[in-house]
Amino acid sequence: MLDVKRIRLMARMAQYEKNDIRKDMKISTYYKKDYVSLNTLITILWMTAGYGILAALLAVCFMDELMENLTITKVTYLGAGVGGGYFVLLIVYIICANVFYRGRHNRAKQRVRKYYRDLSRLGKMEVKEKKKV
Repeated sequence: MLDVKRIRLMARMAQYEKNDIRKDMKISTYYKKDYVSLNTLITILWMTAGYGILAALLAVCFMDELMENLTITKVTYLGAGVGGGYFVLLIVYIICANVFYRGRHNRAKQRVRKYYRDLSRLGKMEVKEKKKV
């Protein structure tokens, strides 16, 4: 006899196995602190590279205007502005990346836990089915 609950459980598990299990298993194998730290560091490196490229591109685009009336004071203010902008952007990116990757790890861990819980429930259903026969 077909059990509707068992079929639904198997269908839900198959859908999860088809779509998300590899990514979630990869994420959930890390400790939360390690996963968040590693991905925040990667985000910081990419943000630094992007900021450097953008700053270099803007410097090349506005080179004529920068060199036209260049003084030590203007160079100091420009350097302080670029450094301050980088520092503020860095802090914002660290906070946002930390929150994002912490949430991603939590959600992946919950989905994997639910998958294992469903797997044990399916095993119990099969044992119960064999006892009936």
